Amino acid sequence: MKIKSNAFALVFITLVGLCFTSFSWAHGEEKHSDSSPFFVNIDTAPAKVVSAFHQALESGDKAKARALLADDVLIFEGGVERSADQYANHHMLADMKYLAVVETTTLEHQVDINGNMALSMSRSKTTGNYKDKNVDYEGLETMVLKLSDDEWKITHIHWSR
Repeated sequence: MKIKSNAFALVFITLVGLCFTSFSWAHGEEKHSDSSPFFVNIDTAPAKVVSAFHQALESGDKAKARALLADDVLIFEGGVERSADQYANHHMLADMKYLAVVETTTLEHQVDINGNMALSMSRSKTTGNYKDKNVDYEGLETMVLKLSDDEWKITHIHWSR
């Protein structure tokens, strides 16, 4: 009986191995399209506001970054900041110092516009060194924008990693 159960085990393991091997063969030479659903509506006005906000933070342009925020913006980043002035006078300066020395690459950015509201969702990769610590993570960002008086303003930001 021992020989039969060992033979059965060997056959079973071989069949399972072949199944997994054929899965990898099925995708080995497969080419995927370069067109991606990861970048959607990034040429729209709300997406350009999000991009300008990022550029302002990275370049240390406090006035430009503040101007793109609604006065009553709500920002979630570990804690909560409940106005553009609160953010501009506190956490924004730390964000600018941080972004000045790390490299951030957008991996995905999608913008959905519905009337006078827009939702921006993105994923990014940040690397570098900050305060003698290596930085290497993927971050997530959600922004809500509102069109008022023909101008898009950021009304909510949620950053996480």
